[in-house]
Amino acid sequence: MKIFKLITISFIALFAFNSCKNEVNNKKQALIYQCPMQCEGEVTSNEAGSCSICKMDLKPIHQPSKVISGENEISETSIFNLTTNWNTEEGNAIQLKELKGKTLVMVMIYTTCKAACPRLVADMRNIEKQIPKINVENVQFVMVSIDPETDTPKKLKEFAVENKMDGEQWTFLQGSVTGVREFANVLAVKYKEISPMDFSHSNIISVFNNKGELVHQQEGLGVDNKETVSKIIETSNNH
Repeated sequence: MKIFKLITISFIALFAFNSCKNEVNNKKQALIYQCPMQCEGEVTSNEAGSCSICKMDLKPIHQPSKVISGENEISETSIFNLTTNWNTEEGNAIQLKELKGKTLVMVMIYTTCKAACPRLVADMRNIEKQIPKINVENVQFVMVSIDPETDTPKKLKEFAVENKMDGEQWTFLQGSVTGVREFANVLAVKYKEISPMDFSHSNIISVFNNKGELVHQQEGLGVDNKETVSKIIETSNNH
């Protein structure tokens, strides 16, 4: 899928520097090279050079993919690699890795939206109602604000209560402007401020497994969410 390809490219761009630095410090580890845009898919080279298609310099990567071993295993494509700080609607400061262990259903909205966001909120609530109670314990529904200057923790809490989304399975996040932009890029969500407290934005609901890896995306408003619900149940059963 096109969205998944864009997300893969985003993760490579975000973590390429750290990957390169780790490999320089560990000279005994064999290096392989790959186009950062993955023009030829998973094709790699044992030598440095440039991509035959886009002409960009090949970047060194680990082989096999770097993971943190043991119970804290995290792949290179996990959102838990992001170190951005966030504030919850309860006023707690967290990083995304603190959500590790649950299936995450995430969407980007803003509370003053009068058009698309109310429908996205309705879609999230509709999805949540279709998840069996036994699975809900393993699922976290996360609403990320794209307007952190307006959507303070207090504002997010009020919004959660107003929309009956203040249960333990719901989390609202306020980040920095830079952090929100970084996260949106990772999810291939596009947004733009068109006037004070008014944004145009993509309408995408993303599902991550308990290791923070993207497993499904639903795009659009009021669409058939049968596949999304099925993927959430399937993923939460694998915990």
